[in-house]
Amino acid sequence: MLIAAGCSSDSGSDDGKDKGADASASTSASPSPTVQAAAYKKLPEACSVLSKKTLDDLAPKAKSGKQGSSDDVSTRASCSWSSLDNNGVKGSQFRWLNVSLLRFDSDTTRGAGDKLAKEYYDKQVRDAQGTEGAKGTKAEPVTGTGDEATAVRYDLKKKEGTFKQQTVVARVENVVVTLDYNGAGLAGDKTPDAGDLLKDAQKAAKEAVASVTKANGTGSADSSPSQSASGKASSKPSPSDSQPASDKG
Repeated sequence: MLIAAGCSSDSGSDDGKDKGADASASTSASPSPTVQAAAYKKLPEACSVLSKKTLDDLAPKAKSGKQGSSDDVSTRASCSWSSLDNNGVKGSQFRWLNVSLLRFDSDTTRGAGDKLAKEYYDKQVRDAQGTEGAKGTKAEPVTGTGDEATAVRYDLKKKEGTFKQQTVVARVENVVVTLDYNGAGLAGDKTPDAGDLLKDAQKAAKEAVASVTKANGTGSADSSPSQSASGKASSKPSPSDSQPASDKG
């Protein structure tokens, strides 16, 4: 009886240890937060996203592009061109073109890169539609340009003349491309046709989006469907860091 009791007691003690070990193993095996890796890892050089022919069409008198300042060109880049075709007493034609690129990394706290880019894309469209002093604002979807794109157009009167503003905002995966293009006839020259400017802006935006895809090869995401917090926590653009509205034109 004493032997049997001893065995019974030992058995109970081992059984308790096993349960404790199982609980510990279950706790340590809990998965860490993951998020899908961002598709695009870099941006093209901003002043090279448009072909020479496109630049000649949109800003024929621009000598070269002016690259915007950025502390990390892999996540944020921009370039602008200013063109003034002076026709003497007949007036002059002014054109201003700007391309801004923002890339969002995936983050376990904030979410997937394409989701963050979508939020910024929506904000850019709203900001364009709400430009102070804009007259006759119209917005329309643009097809064949990234995953989604919207064109916003309006007139903006300044002391120099009436500027016809075209803004095309496009998102491709985790990158947002914002293209601003405006034109005006100054010193008595005729005001450019807004429809023609819009067609040019849409063409240029499509070309800029294609440059983003090309810079990332096939543009496909990493083979790993998810990534841990330690693998993807890097600097991310904030929606508040968009191109200042005062720079337009």
